[in-house]
Parts: sequence; structure tokens; C-alpha cells
Amino acid sequence: MFHGSIPALVTPFKNGAIDREAFANLIDWQIEQGSSALVPCGTTGESATLSHDEHRMVVENCIESAKGRVPVIAGAGSNSTREAIELVSHAKSVGADAALVICPYYNKPNQDGLEAHFRAINDSVSLPLIVYNVPSRTACDLLPETVAKLAKLPNVIGIKDATGDLGRVSLHTALTQGEQFHQLSGDDMSALGHRGMGGAGCISVTANVAPRQCADMHDAFNRGDLKAAQAIEARLIRLHNAMFETPSPGPAKYVLAKMGLCDAEVRLPITASDEAAQAIIDEALEAAQL
Repeated sequence: MFHGSIPALVTPFKNGAIDREAFANLIDWQIEQGSSALVPCGTTGESATLSHDEHRMVVENCIESAKGRVPVIAGAGSNSTREAIELVSHAKSVGADAALVICPYYNKPNQDGLEAHFRAINDSVSLPLIVYNVPSRTACDLLPETVAKLAKLPNVIGIKDATGDLGRVSLHTALTQGEQFHQLSGDDMSALGHRGMGGAGCISVTANVAPRQCADMHDAFNRGDLKAAQAIEARLIRLHNAMFETPSPGPAKYVLAKMGLCDAEVRLPITASDEAAQAIIDEALEAAQL
């Protein structure tokens, strides 16, 4: 179900409020450009600074705007298991196709705690779950042996792995034999390598600003044209880096503002990309032939 280029969507703001019109237009553009699914309220969507009402509204707006043209994977994670269950329940109630659930951040649970967290969500809501491992942000690491245990749960269908450790793709495959388990990269820099190791696609930051190019790379890989995929990736590699020249999603919103698709506004503690960063991003855009 989930494959190819999947943007972790930015949440457009205007004067402090969510710009629903810009968000709807971004979704139409993403689908037209070949994105295979959409992720609202992920890290790139500034979920950490959305109120609960805003979070629910963004998920609902994404589903309404997508109109069933592509699947919607609703960001629904929290460092509170109870709150994560509430967000996943809401995602199901409004028609999301799956939920992306991050490892609990700040709390620093051990592997038993991580397993219990995801098991509680699995047992509470019947909705496909993609677990999201990003140790650089959460201060805890969902180890492959724990992933293998979670893959046996009926609702856990895959992982977004943002460790950048390509060896984990093969290890996850070996440990989840017999399970239908989708492996998605959460790291644009290693997304092509992730595909080569057996991954199905990438939940991407870069796809916010280069959706056609990211989709084309995955399409080339799918048809066995590795040289074409590598050529696209060579053009995008500086852009992947530039998307984190300042804290994300500042760079992505800077580019989208240049394209007239939304304002560059971000919420504190994230700040907009400064002039020095903008120059680097502009050079990366040129290298990407955008």
C-alpha cells in the first residue's frame, strides 16, 4: 500500500494561523506531481507546535483535500501513550489510511517501554500503524529486535526508519520473515540506498519542494533503471542537505514561498532560514535543476 515518494507535508501558516487554502493547494500539487501518499502532522508539519484542535484539523483537511486519490498516513504520535491513542483514534474516525506513530520522545523509555507503548496503541485502535524511529529527535532507539516483536502485532504494518543505518533494512527483513512489513526511509540522504537494501519508499522532506523529481527517482528504481535513479539522486543530493541548513521546515518553507505555494512562516522555536542559508538553498536548487 505504501511505497515510493511520500512527502512529510509542511503545515502552511499565515499570521500565526493555519493557511487552509494553501494547504489544499499544496496537496493538489503533490498529487499531480506523483507523490504516492501524504503525511500530515509529522515532524516537518511542525506537529510539536500544533494545538490538539489544530492537529485534528490538519489531518481532517488533508483527508478532505486528498479525496481518496492517494492514501493519507496521519501523524499521530506523542510521548504520552494515552495521547497517542487519542490521536490514532481520531485519525481512524476521520478516514486516515494509517497512522505514523513516533517513538515517545523526552521520556527515554527502554525497549520494554517502547514495545508496551506500541502494543497499547495496537490493542486500542484498529488502524494500520507505521512506527517511526528517529533517535536523533527522541533520545531513544527502537532496536531491530523490538521491531520484530512489533511486526507480529496485527495493526503494525511497517516502519519509518530515520536512523540512516542501511544495515537495518536487511536486519528488519531477516527478523520479520513471514510478516507483511513495509520499510520506509525517513532519511532523504540514504533513501536510494534504502531502496537498494529492500525498502519500499521514503517519507521525505525534500519531496515538499521537489515532488516530481523524488517520485521519478523511485519510479526509475522500480523499473530497474538504476542509472536513471542515480542521476536524479546526484542532482538532488545537495538539496537533501540544504533542507536542514537551518532547522526544518524552515528551508522547505523558504523554497515553497519562492514558488508562491505558501508563506515561509514557521512557529517558534523554529525560525526562518537566514540569508546565508538561503544562498546555500538557492545553489542547491540550481544544482537540482529547479
